[in-house]
Amino acid sequence: MSLLLWLAALPCLYWTEGVEGAPSLKTAGIERLCVPPDQAEAWRKAGFSAVALGGADLAVREPLLVPGIRVRADRASATRSPWIDANGWRFLRDPAGAYAYDLPAGRAALAAAEAYVYGADAVLKVDPADLESLGRMTAFLSRLPASALPDVADLAVVDDGSGPLGEVLNLLVRRNLLVRVVKAPSPAFRINVQLGTKEYPLREAGEPSALALRIRRQLTDEQRALRIFGSEVVIGRLTGDAAHARLHLLNYGGRDVDGLRIRLRGAYPEGAAYVAGQGRRALEEQVVAEGATEFTLPTLTAYGVVDLSAVK
Repeated sequence: MSLLLWLAALPCLYWTEGVEGAPSLKTAGIERLCVPPDQAEAWRKAGFSAVALGGADLAVREPLLVPGIRVRADRASATRSPWIDANGWRFLRDPAGAYAYDLPAGRAALAAAEAYVYGADAVLKVDPADLESLGRMTAFLSRLPASALPDVADLAVVDDGSGPLGEVLNLLVRRNLLVRVVKAPSPAFRINVQLGTKEYPLREAGEPSALALRIRRQLTDEQRALRIFGSEVVIGRLTGDAAHARLHLLNYGGRDVDGLRIRLRGAYPEGAAYVAGQGRRALEEQVVAEGATEFTLPTLTAYGVVDLSAVK
């Protein structure tokens, strides 16, 4: 992938300080900036890919959640399942949308990876302390092998534009049920989730967690294209065809996950992983049987990619 192409694919760091700060950004490995219009030319002359973005333009972008685990003191629960704030469902619902992150320290790298995974047009306002980690993540993203595989989905969700549907979609994505958002029921899928129908009454949207569980049972775990074992804080996005697959893995937990076991539908005997901060990693205990591929990823940091092939 050329420099210009990968820069255009990455989220944009919003930066309002003057061009005299260019050396620190260069040191951090930052190449792409969104800056006030009157500063854009100066930043370009300093060697940056600079996009002019005024305050009014930033204000009309849809604000995103800070990705990660949120402590919800208002919720009592008999389980210890973590509450994940993730934005993938928003990107799937409106892939052409314009978005903005406003991030506290420690979240820039994960946000950059999240936006990259879904190909989102996203601007990042970050804590200056995160410049180095953001630079490392964008450098990692730039070195990933190119891939243009289609999304894999197990079911369709008919988008009625409502808030209740958005929460259902959110929970489906967080639980690694691969969905395609459509405007009308699609004959390509056995399951079309459409609120307000006899099969999915609107009242059930009031309990989105229960509805997501019912949809999972309707699909059945055996028919899922992706299953992730050993973590409740990792969300995957799968692309692929009969010959190749690419699995994106986003870790929202804030610490590394060791021994992540993954099952994919399809026979892919050849594979390797690319993990942020670690580079290329071999897959362990890879088994192909009964039309499925299972393997263990030794360690997952904030983000990793698994590339698989049907041909050795």
